[in-house]
Amino acid sequence: MMRKQLFLVFMALLPYVNYGQESKQIDSTAVFILDKMSDLIGDLESVTFNMASSIDRLNDENNIETHYSTSSVSMVGPNKLIAKTNGDKVNNGYWYDGEYLSYYSYDENNYLTLEAPDNIISMIDTMHVRFDFKFPAADFFYPSFTDDILEAFDTIKFMGKKTIDGEECYQIMAINNDMNVQLWVSNDTNFLPKKMKIIYKNQNNLHYTTTFTSWLLNPQIPETIFDFLPPPNAKLISILEK
Repeated sequence: MMRKQLFLVFMALLPYVNYGQESKQIDSTAVFILDKMSDLIGDLESVTFNMASSIDRLNDENNIETHYSTSSVSMVGPNKLIAKTNGDKVNNGYWYDGEYLSYYSYDENNYLTLEAPDNIISMIDTMHVRFDFKFPAADFFYPSFTDDILEAFDTIKFMGKKTIDGEECYQIMAINNDMNVQLWVSNDTNFLPKKMKIIYKNQNNLHYTTTFTSWLLNPQIPETIFDFLPPPNAKLISILEK
């Protein structure tokens, strides 16, 4: 069964977070919603969903540029994952079959295949630490999701109900000296994440935003889709550990 462990999109950016806060303001309603969302995701045996993301970056002239991408993710617990991302800066895919992780660049038509741990979470952790691979929405599949937010942020608020793309959602805001994270969770029986925004207060208020769509819970997914087959004329490359 697929079990959640820490989050990637958010946690990959934690060097910017200050843990030295002494006083905390924690809203119990917000914690309840986060726990419900995390428990549901942690109990899934399989899942598919899509993401639409935007991220601000400073260009060479120190002006803010926003880059866009879309991702599709499919998982079967405990050891199958495929994630593809297409955008103006990133066009790649990951295939994980429980033994090997394959990475493919659509722009360069090259790929690499690495031995990997035998479960999704350990694979994500290992590949992020060793090679700085970033997997879409890995954040939400970690068992310590709520605890890590409680540790990293000194203020966590329930902001009430808001409508996102015609869907009623609970809005939660987590704040510390460096970051403002806002999360919208669907107001239905599944408590699925609908949207997330991160504002980097100490980096010109740069934004990262992602919206989730097309959730399918416990679908039947053929295991063959997790086997990577290099496209014609694709070049096998090597990679150095970071």
